[in-house]
Amino acid sequence: MDIGMIGLGKMGANMATRLVRGGHRVVAFDPKAEARRAAADEGANAVASLEELVATLPAPRSIWMMVPSGDPTSKTLEALAAKLARDDLVIDGGNSNYRDSERRAQALGERGIRFVDVGTSGGVWGLKEGYCLMAGGDAAAVKRIHTVLETLAPAPDRGWAHVGPAGAGHFVKMVHNGIEYGLMQAYAEGFELMGRKKEFSLDLPSIAELWRHGSVVRSWLLDLTARALAGNRDLAGIAPFVPDSGEGRWMAHEAIELGCPLPVITLALQNRFRSQAQDSFGDKLLAAMRQQFGGHAVKREA
Repeated sequence: MDIGMIGLGKMGANMATRLVRGGHRVVAFDPKAEARRAAADEGANAVASLEELVATLPAPRSIWMMVPSGDPTSKTLEALAAKLARDDLVIDGGNSNYRDSERRAQALGERGIRFVDVGTSGGVWGLKEGYCLMAGGDAAAVKRIHTVLETLAPAPDRGWAHVGPAGAGHFVKMVHNGIEYGLMQAYAEGFELMGRKKEFSLDLPSIAELWRHGSVVRSWLLDLTARALAGNRDLAGIAPFVPDSGEGRWMAHEAIELGCPLPVITLALQNRFRSQAQDSFGDKLLAAMRQQFGGHAVKREA
């Protein structure tokens, strides 16, 4: 299948590469020339403009966007839509607010352009391990790109699903990220407590490795925690500053609107806000975990 790709940051570039290796013809665009060159080196047909991308793809076109949420996505989608024709399909694989995705699907639908929102998880490991893909949109649109989803997922029969109508993909991804906040916070607090029990001289990297095998708390996040601690047992040089991507805030707002109690996730979000004002090993570990699974930059200690 021919697929367009807009946005060749870390995840977008890896997704383009996985698609090329899976036998798809990828036409890729990014404003940065170096990103286009890297995509071309991996086998994509890199183009220098949205106009060239649209002209190169056969109709009806399918174009996957991996662009930062908010204004960058809105501007890119506006510019792209002006160049598309009826029955073309746009996929937003970024971390957009699901309400924005609902509005975009409606606006594009009025012009005869299809829209699918795909919550995407996998971070920097997705190229090797595959991505978890949560697709929202009408059934026909999702079916049209099923071979793309199967290629990006860990296997054709798992790791991707059509979860509901337009907006549902990004809603499910929002909840996914909120759960991630809570899980990460629990690990960070547990290791913080063990680190403070000085009389036991606990070996935290060894305990993280121990728990990876047979324990009920084993998980991929624990694997990454063990990896972070093995490489830097005291987390030297990492500032206890933990950003939030925005989806935790959206989830908290949604919970308030629905009257749904989310005490663990909400407190995990609040702790990220607090991390800017207090030195904490647990916060350093949270920052290290984000770097491990998503390649997110860490703030370095002065």
